[in-house]
Amino acid sequence: MSVYDYIVVGSGSGGGAAAGRLSESGKHTVLCLEAGTKGAKYIWTRPPAGAANLVDNPAANWRYQSEPHEGHGNRQIYIPRGKILGGSSAINGVIYNRGQRLDYDTWAQMGCRGWSYDDVLPILKKMESTDIGDDEFRGRCGPIPVNEASKISPFYDLFIGAANAVGIPYNSDYSGATQEGVAMAQQTVKRGLRQSTATQYLEPARKRPNMTIHSGAEASALLFDGKRCVGVRYVRNGRTEEARAAREVIVSCGTANSPKLLELSGIGDPDRLAKHGITPVHILPGVGEGMRDHYGAILKWRFNRPGISLAKRGRGWRLMLEILRFGLFRDGFISQGIGTVRVFTRSRPDLENPDIMMVVAPYMTEMKEGRGRRLSPVEGFFMYSHVQRTESTGSIHIRSANPADPPAINFRFLQTPNDRMTSIAAVRRAREIVESPPLAETIAEELQPGPDIQSDEEILKFIQETGQITHHMVGTCRMGQDDMAVVDDRLRVRGIEGLRVADASIMPTLTSGNTNIPSIMIGEKCAAMVLED
Repeated sequence: MSVYDYIVVGSGSGGGAAAGRLSESGKHTVLCLEAGTKGAKYIWTRPPAGAANLVDNPAANWRYQSEPHEGHGNRQIYIPRGKILGGSSAINGVIYNRGQRLDYDTWAQMGCRGWSYDDVLPILKKMESTDIGDDEFRGRCGPIPVNEASKISPFYDLFIGAANAVGIPYNSDYSGATQEGVAMAQQTVKRGLRQSTATQYLEPARKRPNMTIHSGAEASALLFDGKRCVGVRYVRNGRTEEARAAREVIVSCGTANSPKLLELSGIGDPDRLAKHGITPVHILPGVGEGMRDHYGAILKWRFNRPGISLAKRGRGWRLMLEILRFGLFRDGFISQGIGTVRVFTRSRPDLENPDIMMVVAPYMTEMKEGRGRRLSPVEGFFMYSHVQRTESTGSIHIRSANPADPPAINFRFLQTPNDRMTSIAAVRRAREIVESPPLAETIAEELQPGPDIQSDEEILKFIQETGQITHHMVGTCRMGQDDMAVVDDRLRVRGIEGLRVADASIMPTLTSGNTNIPSIMIGEKCAAMVLED
């Protein structure tokens, strides 16, 4: 059995940042375990558009499916999660989005001391390196480069103009003083290449003699001495191995797999554990509960003329030109993330903060089984328009005591009146933009949901029957002080010594936007607290 000061289980947004920072001083030995076998140089992970080949790729993706539920039309929903060095930060759409001041201040108001916006802003600034925005809000020399997506199509100015026409202002920095407005997306990209926790935290850390990274190492159980976590059991190269932590174990397996590992290890609801023949080590009924995600239907429109969409750039000989352009200059279509226009707006004028987010791109996609997402030949564009701070909660729990079994993921979308009302308003707000000049003059037809879907009841049914997640699951190891909280405000698992959780699963509520950057911040803050303690 190998002994390390710290063991970090998972190399994703939270785990990669935590492991990198814990090893930084050279004083502590760190082991980082990653279940995936692919590294930071995997062919599809560096070019941002390569995410299309990762969304359904078993070499780099857990490829989970949800359980059916009436909130999403009694369908299964496909759930891609990164199984690769860097976790989901290595397969996502490279979008930089912190959320709003309101998100973190809400956490603090819920009793999570040290997590207000003013508390986390210095960490968010420390993480990034960007020329965007003001020094008051933005960092200039951190490990994560942040740049703005380029306007590589006439569509962008048309859409921004239409948003302005309905009272949505242009916002030059939605991660600055206020989020509200329309903007080109900020991206974690440098010279056309993805910047993940694999490239920015773990690859530099790998060169340190005190840092060990084991890929292809899937954790199966935490090891305990009474109520203290002392190590991890994992399977690597077909063999079961164990490693001991002299100081602490940090679980960073993500919102889907962190509660799974806790339950497999005997931490959770005793009745649920007993059902699967697992002896309880510690009772925490909140493990796996409180899960949230963003949920919305894909809206689509067709243009009345060519040259506005990017559809042709991703097909045939034009795709070959884009590949050549990317290879020579690191720009063009392949250097862009997914959904390069962002809109943050309010469903009602009396609200203080935007409660709707729109993700917009001048093309449409289609899934090809075994080949991931591909551009549709139709000249058009798509948009997600969804609730930012969902209230409905679901759960993620083990199916059995077998670590190889995927977790049971239960979304329960649209269960509150506000979620339903705001989801309908989000579709109407999106239509309002598209039906305004100068964009309106370019539209041939609305393809989805289509002109026949108009009433609130029809729109809600459309969302339920066709909606998808936007891959921002949080909350299954929730931070707090109540009986259902799993970790305290220093991310320590309540009632267990030597064990913390550091990933999106600890978020008490869903942030207003993408969760990659908040998750990296959680990993950074966890490492700082571990070293302080």
